[in-house]
Amino acid sequence: MASDRRIFTNLQKRQGVSLQDALGRGDWHGTKGLLQEEPGSLIEAVLHSGLRGRGGAGFLTGKKWSMVAQASSGPRYLVVNADESEPGSCKDRDILRYEPHKVLEGALIAAVAIGATKGFVYIRGEYGEEAAILERALEEAYTEGFLGHRILGTEHSFDLILHKGAGAYICGEETALLESLEGRRGMPRLKPPYPSSVGLYGAPTLINNVETLAAVPTILRRGPEWFASLGVPGSTGTRVFSISGHVNTPCNVEAELGIPLKDLINTHAGGVQGGWENLLAVIPGGVSVPLLPKALCEQACMDYDSLSRMGTALGTGSVIVMNRSIDIVEAIVRSAKFYMEESCGQCSPCREGTGWIWRLLKSVQAGEGRAGDGDLLQSVATQMSGRTICALADAAAWPVMGLMRHFRAEVEERLQPPSVLLPPVSSAVDQERWAW
Repeated sequence: MASDRRIFTNLQKRQGVSLQDALGRGDWHGTKGLLQEEPGSLIEAVLHSGLRGRGGAGFLTGKKWSMVAQASSGPRYLVVNADESEPGSCKDRDILRYEPHKVLEGALIAAVAIGATKGFVYIRGEYGEEAAILERALEEAYTEGFLGHRILGTEHSFDLILHKGAGAYICGEETALLESLEGRRGMPRLKPPYPSSVGLYGAPTLINNVETLAAVPTILRRGPEWFASLGVPGSTGTRVFSISGHVNTPCNVEAELGIPLKDLINTHAGGVQGGWENLLAVIPGGVSVPLLPKALCEQACMDYDSLSRMGTALGTGSVIVMNRSIDIVEAIVRSAKFYMEESCGQCSPCREGTGWIWRLLKSVQAGEGRAGDGDLLQSVATQMSGRTICALADAAAWPVMGLMRHFRAEVEERLQPPSVLLPPVSSAVDQERWAW
C-alpha cells in the first residue's frame, strides 16, 4: 500500500522511535491548532471518518467519545487499553515499540475532546520492553510541553500515567481493566452502567485501544473524508493485521479494510507454507472468533460486515493461518485450554463451561469421545454464548462453534460408535468428565 495511504509509517522500524524521529514523520505537527478547536468538532470529525474501535468490538469511536463528553459534569478519565493478550494479536506491541508518539498524541486529542485532564495507559505486564519505550516517550513529551500543564500554551492540561498489568487476559475487558486500575482483582463489572457514564473511580471514562487512538491524529490532519475514502462502507480506513501461523513471512502489516483474505496472506505474508492448496483453515480475528475453512477463505474479505455474514468476526485483525499439517481438533483444544485457564470464574456458565468444553475436546482428540459428544459440544458452547457478564464465555464458545460448523466430520470420525461405548459413569475420571 502506498505510503500516502498509510497511518503507521514506521511499523517495520525503518527509522528511530525518539521524539525527533517522530517529528520527522509528521507526529505532533499542528497539534496546537487541533487543541484549539471546539471539542465537539473533534468528536464530529472522528465520527464522520467512520473510525471503529480496533480492540475487537468495532464500536464507532466518535460515538463512544460523544457518550463520555455528554455525561454528567465532574472529572472524566481517559484510559488507553494496551493490555493486548488475545492469542495471535501483536499489532499494538509494534505500535508501542515503533510509533509511541502517535499513541500519546492520540490520547491527548481524545482527552481534550471529552474534557479529561488525567489518563492512564494500562499496558500488558509481559510488555516490558514496550513499557520502557513508552516511558521514554512520555518523558520526551513532557519535556517538550506536549503533556502536562497548559500544553503548548493553550488552556488544556493533561497528565498521562503508565500502569503495568500483571498478565491477566481478562483485564483486556474494559471493566475488568478498571477494577485492576482501582487496585482490585480484575473481574468484569455488570453493565449497565457503562464506563462512559460510570467508569474509573465512578466517573465517566473513555477506554480506547492503542491502535484506535494512534490513528486519530493522522485522521484529523488529513481530514475525515480521506480516511472514509479508504476501505469499504461500514469498515472505513486501514488497520494493522497480525498474520501468523503457517505463512512464509509472518508479519504485522497495515492494509485497507475490505482487502480479500487471500490477497492479504499472499501479498503481505509470503503465502501459505506449501502453497494455497495446502491451506486448511484461517482464524481471521484472533483465537476468540470462529475459523473459516479453505473454501470460505477464497471468498472472505477483511471487513466487519463481510466476515459477520460468514459467521465469524474481524475481532483484533489477527490472522492465524493453519495448513494441512495440523490437527484441527488439537488446535481448538489448545484454544479451549487457554480460555479455561483465563476465566475469572465469576459466572458459572464460563467457569464450568470452559472446563467442560476442554475436557470433551481432549477426549475427542484422544479418540476416546463417545457417540453424541459432537452434539454435546455444540449444546454447551451455545448455552455459554451471550449468558455471562463479559464476552470471555463467547470467546471460548465461538471457536468450538466454528469447528462443529465446518469440521464436524473430523470430530465425528473420532467418536466411539454405540457398540463399543464404555459402561455408565462409575470411575472418578468419568465423574470429573461429566461434572458441570
